[in-house]
Amino acid sequence: MSSKSVADVANTEPEFKLVEHTCPNCGHQEMWVFYEVRDVPVHSCLMMPTRQEALDFPRGDVVLGYCENCGFITNTEFDSKWSAYAPNYEDQQSFSPTFNQFALDLANRLINKYNLRDKDVVEIGCSKGDFLVLMCELGNNRGVGIDPSAVVGRVQSPATERIRFIQDYYSEGYSEYVGDFICCRHTLEHIYPTAEFVGTVRRSIGNRPTSVFFEIPDMGRVLKDLAFEDIYYEHCSYFTPGTLARLFRASGFEVTDVYLAYGDQYLLIEGEPVSDLSGKIHPFEESPEEVKQDMKYFATHVQGKINHWKEHLKTAQEAGKRVVVWGSGSKCVAFLTTLKTENQVQYIVDINPHRHGQFIPGVGHEIMSPEFLKEYQPDEIIVMNPIYCAEIQKMLDEMGVSTELIPLS
Repeated sequence: MSSKSVADVANTEPEFKLVEHTCPNCGHQEMWVFYEVRDVPVHSCLMMPTRQEALDFPRGDVVLGYCENCGFITNTEFDSKWSAYAPNYEDQQSFSPTFNQFALDLANRLINKYNLRDKDVVEIGCSKGDFLVLMCELGNNRGVGIDPSAVVGRVQSPATERIRFIQDYYSEGYSEYVGDFICCRHTLEHIYPTAEFVGTVRRSIGNRPTSVFFEIPDMGRVLKDLAFEDIYYEHCSYFTPGTLARLFRASGFEVTDVYLAYGDQYLLIEGEPVSDLSGKIHPFEESPEEVKQDMKYFATHVQGKINHWKEHLKTAQEAGKRVVVWGSGSKCVAFLTTLKTENQVQYIVDINPHRHGQFIPGVGHEIMSPEFLKEYQPDEIIVMNPIYCAEIQKMLDEMGVSTELIPLS
């Protein structure tokens, strides 16, 4: 631990701590710690069969550090021994019409832009295979999906006859599966050695003209919107447009595009493998100094938002209101365990049928189906992701459930 004071970094509270910690993005040896959440579940999407198993789930600490050299943010207390993804890791989002439309539009755009018709598509971290199946359906492509949580047969489609699913973590051992296009959606944020991983992808491609596409959460939005619900243990790596682009260039990719999507929640990058970089900087990139300013804003103001939600739940409980959370995934787990108010929410609802009857790690609540609300008739529903409010309201209207929707952001 360094003896440097906060005055070296910022002129505002709270105090930041300079720690000796190697940045996994650029190798810099120091990071500034600016946010801590202790004793949180080390996974939020591993479904537990009983309440007791959910309550006894292993816990760890989130201690976010900022690298002044490249702007990258990571959990300095992350322990890779908890990276145990398996078929019971349930993160499938394709039961949402809103998300499905986004995925459809994205797949069509990538297919048209890269002429992915009758081609070979590889998806690293394919989860249950929804997007890879879509890419193969729409473009009559062949696919390989690599993910330890893959479930063969979960997604029904004639295109699955042209897809091979490999239940494993991606490594250079799978370099034979490169194809014409590599996509990797919502995986890089789960990987601690980020430079090593992207470098592995680049070495696997070699001299082949394989385009790459990655999609992850945007940390810039999290910092600006004080979105503490988007910070949880298995997300050990947090990117902004600039930190992501700098990593890809350092790994041997020419960055062809960087942009936001899905209500500006997702950060997307496209690139091409090259031997000689042009040095071109994408206009959407920000500097490490700009990330620092957003980091300082977050560190200074996030406790106010946390206190607001603590008071909201306390007031609702005292008034005897029936409070439900819609969305049982990582945002829900981070929201409740950060606030330490799990007992002030009665029920958790989710549209994913594979979650129903399962229990949330660290929280212990059973996940209910939306139909449960017909009988329960809650006074308010806290929506973990506001982008789903319209489709949720439509479902409630169809079920005859009259309640107040309160988006988290």
